This record gives sequence, structure tokens and C-alpha cells, in this order.
Amino acid sequence: MSTSARYDFDTVIDRRGTWCVQWDGVADRFGVDGLLPFTISDMDFATAPEVLTALRARLDHGVLGYTTWQQDDFRSAVAHWYATRYGTEVDTGRLVYGPSVLSQLSQLLQMWTAEGDGVVVHTPTYDGFRKAVTGLGRELRGVPLGDAEALERELARADAKVFVLCSPHNPTGRVWTEDELREMGTLARRHGVAVISDEIHADFVHDGYRHVPWTRIGGDGRWAVITSGSKAFNFPALTGSYGFIGDPADRAEFLRRMETAEGLASPAVLSLTAHIAAYRDGAAWLDAARSYVAGNLALIAERLNGAFPELAWQPPQAGYLAWIDLRPLGVGAGAGTDGGGGVDGVDDEALQRVLIEREKVAIMPGAVYGAPGFLRLNAGCPRSKVVAGVEALVRGVGGVR
Repeated sequence: MSTSARYDFDTVIDRRGTWCVQWDGVADRFGVDGLLPFTISDMDFATAPEVLTALRARLDHGVLGYTTWQQDDFRSAVAHWYATRYGTEVDTGRLVYGPSVLSQLSQLLQMWTAEGDGVVVHTPTYDGFRKAVTGLGRELRGVPLGDAEALERELARADAKVFVLCSPHNPTGRVWTEDELREMGTLARRHGVAVISDEIHADFVHDGYRHVPWTRIGGDGRWAVITSGSKAFNFPALTGSYGFIGDPADRAEFLRRMETAEGLASPAVLSLTAHIAAYRDGAAWLDAARSYVAGNLALIAERLNGAFPELAWQPPQAGYLAWIDLRPLGVGAGAGTDGGGGVDGVDDEALQRVLIEREKVAIMPGAVYGAPGFLRLNAGCPRSKVVAGVEALVRGVGGVR
């Protein structure tokens, strides 16, 4: 039996009425209930059966008391995953733990920056970064993806204190090469800027590409990796993330803040259980899920390019989020940074109205990430849903051109 045949990704699991943000919360962002959603970045698949088996066994124990992440079962599972998945030996003495990647980001920003300091990111930018940075009173400074000269200009500014790297990148799905990462690391060290590398999408890198963990790049600079198995194995509702901090004093300060100021000495035991099971026994499921999603993304490419050859859309290098540039079709042409329209093309708001009101689908507009003229469509779902979504998108775009 093939790896993919062992797992079922085609069966639709009804998530409505389960307090699900993507399905039950669609009206909060799009103003209308009942839309078919392709929005927030979780998948419509049940998590790996190996993870579910471990969770059931832990629940059968019956006692859900205070627990600790600083134990060998968790540390060795993380080390095993990095060794087998990335060919990388990690120092588990550098491990830290937190309730989420964004909570870790917030804590590190408070450690390494002061109000008004500059925080550099690539654009387009994951909206969670923007909220975390601006919510703390720091200044978000965007650099176009892949523009090394612009990156150095921003890092060289006297008040630039942190570079938040998304690796692989959300929303584009770009996987950075080792040479690119080393260049970024050199620039950061040259200008005394700390690096926070968000690697939560790393486990979903597609065939032909390779993720290089920042633990191999950081060296003696000030750096942290923040990540979680929750994205790839689809258990974000359990909460829980982990990371690595290079400097021992920084690591001690991070742990002190989490355990005292934040009152988070005890992690969620089911998250620990899920991570250990995923990293020890879940590789086959993850490979099957990646293969299935790659098929979804290929289907999107075939349908979009068949309908609109000028798009020449290519699937992302990592992840299950299709980042679609509709500007060749005039969508977003003449638009301002707020996504408003112009006379030379179709504005994003007009397209969103058609998708919502006529096609009854919710697809994230690129303006959320600072990129009018784009859409981000979540393809982490059964193929029948992807077909419905891409057909609605083709009709919707055709209806506003």
C-alpha cells in the first residue's frame, strides 16, 4: 500500500458548529454567514491518526494536572525531527516553549526593542506580524521580498533593532535558499540587528525545495527561532509552540518572563503529547498530506491558467496557501495601498463583492497583507472543496473584468 493510500484526505469533515474560526467565524471578517471559506491558515483535515491515538491514550490516563515541557520525551522528539527532517543537529539546551508563535514573537520584541524602534519585515507581510509589532508601539518597516539592497538599507538604520524573518514565507510560500539566509544573517550581524525566524511553515516544504533552519545560520548573532508542529499537523487549537534562542542570557530572560510575568510555567499537556507523537510517528502522514495538497495546488494552476493564460500562475514552494497575483488581469490596477480601485482596472473591493455576494465564497484579499491585486486561497482541504473554490474564483474574476 502506498503512503498516500493509508490516509483519507478526500472525505469532507463538517466543521460547522464546532466553534471553528474558518467556518463559524466567516461573518466576522466577510460580513456574511454561510460562505464557503478558504481563509485562515488551518486545514480541513483531521490530524494524523498517530497523533489522535496518542491524545486518546493521554486522555484515558484521566489526570490532566500541571506538567512540564522540560523533559526528555519532548526534547528528544524535537531533536529527532530536526535530524530526520532537515539533517540538522540541534542543541536542545537552547529550547524554549510558549503558548503560540505570536506570543513568543511578542515576548521577544519586548525583550529586544523599545517603543518606537524599527522592526523590519518582508512585504507582503503576514498580518499577525503587523498586529504584533504595531500593537506594541514599534514601527513596522517593510522590504520587498528578495530585495537585498533594500533590506540592508533598513537594517542599517540606527533604530532598527529586529528583523522578523518568515521562513518559509507567508503569504507567498517562498523557500529561502541557504545562500540567501546566510546573506541575511551577515547583514543582521553587521548592523547589530536581532533576527527572529518564524519557521512554522517549514514542515510543509514541497518536493524540489529544502528548508534550512536558522539554527544553522544564526551563529554568534542575537537570534531566535519560533515554530510549532501545529501548522503542518493541523492541531493549532491545542495551543503550544517552541523555539530556540541562541544566547544563554536571552534564553534565561525569555523563560523568566514566560514563567513569571506571563504565568505560563505549565504548558498544555495535550500539545506536548501531540508534538511528541507527530515528531516520532507522524512523518508518513505529513508526507501524504503534502502530496495531496500539491495535487490541489496543481489543480488550481491548471484551472486558473486554462481560464486566464496571462496569469501563468505557479504553485508555492511551501505550504497550502495559494498566493495568486491577479494584476495581469487588471485586478488591483490603479489601486492604492488600501485596495481601492482605479479607472485602469478592477478594484479589489469589486472582486470581493462578487465573490461574497454572488459566488458565496470567502477568499482572503491581498490587501490584508499589504498587496492589493492578490488573493490568498487556502488549499488545505478535500479536493472537492478546492474545485468549488477555484471554479467560483474563475467565474468571479470573469464577472468583473
